[in-house]
Amino acid sequence: MLKLNFAKKLVTLAACATMLASPLMAAEKVYRLKLAETWPTNFPVFGDAPKNMAALAEKMSNGRLKITIDSKNKHKAPFGVFDMVRAGQYDMGHSASYYWKGKVPNTLYFTTMPFGMTAPEQYAWFYHGGGQELMDEVYDKYNIMSFPGGNTGNQMGGWFQKEINSLDDLQGLKMRIPGFAGEVLAKLGAKPTNIPPGELYTALERRTIDALEWVGPSLDLRMGFHKIAPYYYTGWHEPATELQFMINKKKFNSLPEDLQQILKTAMRTAAYDMYIQSYHMSSENWATMKQEFPNIQVKSFPPEVIAAMRQANDELLAEKAEADPLAKKILESQTEYMKKVRVWTDISDKAYLDNLSN
Repeated sequence: MLKLNFAKKLVTLAACATMLASPLMAAEKVYRLKLAETWPTNFPVFGDAPKNMAALAEKMSNGRLKITIDSKNKHKAPFGVFDMVRAGQYDMGHSASYYWKGKVPNTLYFTTMPFGMTAPEQYAWFYHGGGQELMDEVYDKYNIMSFPGGNTGNQMGGWFQKEINSLDDLQGLKMRIPGFAGEVLAKLGAKPTNIPPGELYTALERRTIDALEWVGPSLDLRMGFHKIAPYYYTGWHEPATELQFMINKKKFNSLPEDLQQILKTAMRTAAYDMYIQSYHMSSENWATMKQEFPNIQVKSFPPEVIAAMRQANDELLAEKAEADPLAKKILESQTEYMKKVRVWTDISDKAYLDNLSN
């Protein structure tokens, strides 16, 4: 009887020890994720966003969440990130949603749109105006969750070998320009193409292309385009280029709830920080470019060309809305939100800047 009671006590003590140890063991478990980025190794600004996100997630989780980042130099598929995350080959990705428009046309609208919202307006739409929910609706069927991943702000219109003085100058123009802007220019007679970042300089130098748009001074200075193309045009096509963090949905759902929230917070913080970093670097680099390369000629497209671009843009959007109910839903959301938010932009930021120039 004594032996039996002693055995029962041992079992009870062991059970209690297991119950006490389980929370500690769970708290100490490390979850490791792999992220594939579209960018080359140590690519500034764009590549800083996932690094900052990973560092924040690890810090806030007290080391329980560790994210390894593979650049395109390692995985060799800069435009394959969507498929790799969808299949679970990588748990996460950092890229740009409009790169997938050939696979899933409605992914196009979550990067930026010509003549669309500015970065603050677009962030407001994502976080408070229904944009995130619409992005969820598009990506859900592909086992992917997509979140804002960092904004460049208003991008420059590109580097050109020759001036654009009329619509005739767009005929046959070979230009690296992704997203919907490429469709707009194609409608006006240009020949848009998409080329990985590492090949852009060579393509422009060898005249494989006549022009290219990349970002703005924040990244254009290091690319050296000013050395081989004298005309730098102001923007129209990407007023708020938002990159994206992608997560394999099954992997995300396998994380503890607190780590899910930490990951979302780290992504949101890193995204906005990239916007501020890009803005800062553009101001710094533009000062350098003006001083060291005074022959750069900043140009704006003639009113005739801008008007034609806007008309082509509106016609193409109408076609997409008519052909796809979800596209119509997204475009209507963006249009209605921009109408509302732009009124405030006009009587706040725009009026302030206009007053200073008077």
